[in-house]
Amino acid sequence: MTAEPLMQPEFEYCFELRCRVEDPVPLGGREPGEGLHFARVSGGTFDGPLLRGTVLDGGGDWWDARGLTVKLDARYVIGAEVSDGAAGVEVVNRGVWRTDPETYERMLAGEPVDERELYYRTAFRFRTGHPELEWLTASQFIGYARAEPGFVVIRVFRLI
Repeated sequence: MTAEPLMQPEFEYCFELRCRVEDPVPLGGREPGEGLHFARVSGGTFDGPLLRGTVLDGGGDWWDARGLTVKLDARYVIGAEVSDGAAGVEVVNRGVWRTDPETYERMLAGEPVDERELYYRTAFRFRTGHPELEWLTASQFIGYARAEPGFVVIRVFRLI
């Protein structure tokens, strides 16, 4: 029996999210900087070849830090431009951020860190009832994220 070659994943770039996040609120942990935190998502924008619009105020990003690994769970709403105006889309975005001790020390010292030096990956689930945006609910999406002062920026790709 010959094994069929495995499919290689292919991705289509859809848009880049720029989510404004407020200062985190610690929700408990044994060490400073560790444990559960909450940061309010207070707005932003997104733009790209397949979708554009605004990030609405009122969402949140819960994250749980353990050493140099952080588990992320964000929920917010975006307003996507459609032919009849704008349509709301619920976004659930979960992921992992991690780095090594040397890169983390550079970050603490205020040195620039290239996003390739971090593992900051997310997976999306979108929900909406607008027919023009059904494609968001019928595919799997991943994100490559990076932090900028006051923002989390995520390039969103559809797995095709």
